[in-house]
Amino acid sequence: SAVIGVGSSAAQYAGQRKQAKQQAQYQAQASAAERQRALQEQRSIRMRQAQEQTARNTEIHRIAQKARDARSTATVSAGESGVAGLSVDALLDDYTRQESLQTAGLQQQGGWGDLQSGLALSDAGYRSQNRLIGINRPVNKPSFLTAALDAGSRGLSGARTGLELERAMKS
Repeated sequence: SAVIGVGSSAAQYAGQRKQAKQQAQYQAQASAAERQRALQEQRSIRMRQAQEQTARNTEIHRIAQKARDARSTATVSAGESGVAGLSVDALLDDYTRQESLQTAGLQQQGGWGDLQSGLALSDAGYRSQNRLIGINRPVNKPSFLTAALDAGSRGLSGARTGLELERAMKS
């Protein structure tokens, strides 16, 4: 009985040790996968931000071109008509004002988009950090001292049981 108790404690210690190693390996793999997932999410946010910026730049360029064309057309038409002075200047200024308003609106929209991207990146970082905390919970490693004490206790308990049986058989 004493030998079985000691052997059982030793087997339990070995099993717990193996389980702790496997848990640590799983955590390392899951952590690496989470870091890769978070990096991909950040890349996706940055890519969307760059695409939106490119679209805004294209639209700003289109607005500028349209305003240049309108000013050019107005200048040529005024020159061919023989019109000059404040009315032509006011028309050209109006085209410039419209261009500025549209461009400012797109730039403000870009600022809000950049703010949104920054918040999304922060949120993604916090979510990833929380996932990593969940993955990397402490691994319960078996204690050799506890296993030895358990084995000793089981051995003594088995020896006591054996002595009690021996006394019972003598009486």
